[in-house]
Amino acid sequence: MLRIALVILLGTCLAHGQQDRQVPDHQAAVNEHGDKVMGFSHEKSTHHFVLTQDGGLIEVRANDFKDAASLEQIRGHFQHIVHMFAEGNFNAPMLVHSQDVPGTATMTRLKSDLHWEMQEVPRGARITITADSKEALDAVHDFLRFQIADHQTGDCTAIR
Repeated sequence: MLRIALVILLGTCLAHGQQDRQVPDHQAAVNEHGDKVMGFSHEKSTHHFVLTQDGGLIEVRANDFKDAASLEQIRGHFQHIVHMFAEGNFNAPMLVHSQDVPGTATMTRLKSDLHWEMQEVPRGARITITADSKEALDAVHDFLRFQIADHQTGDCTAIR
C-alpha cells in the first residue's frame, strides 16, 4: 500500500513539474508569436481586455510615453485588426495563440451582429466591440476571457 501511495505521489509531482515547464514555454511562445503577428513588443506595451454589458474593449498602450515607434505600431495594428475582425477574419489571434481561440468561430458566423471601432488613446489604441445579439455577446466574452487568461493580464473576467 505504501509503495502504491509513493508511486501516485511521484507521478503527481512529475505531472506538476511537467505542467510548470509547459506554462513558461507556452507564455514565451504566445509572446514571441504576438510580437511577430502584432508588430510591436509585448515588453514595451501593456494589453488590457474588458468585458462590458454590450461587448467589450481591447486596449494596448506603449509603456513609455516617449516611445513613438511602439505607439505607431500599436495604432497601425489596431486599424488592421478592426478591418479583419469586421470581415470575420480571426486568423491573427489563432497565429498568436497557436490554437483556435474560443468565440472566434461564432464571431465569424455572426460578423454582421458585431461592430468594431478603433479609437486612439494616450500612448496607444482601444477597440470597442459592440454585439447586437446574445449569441454574439457570449462569443465576445469567451474571446476576451481567453485573451485575459492566455496573455496573463490579470484583468477582471466579470462583466462591467
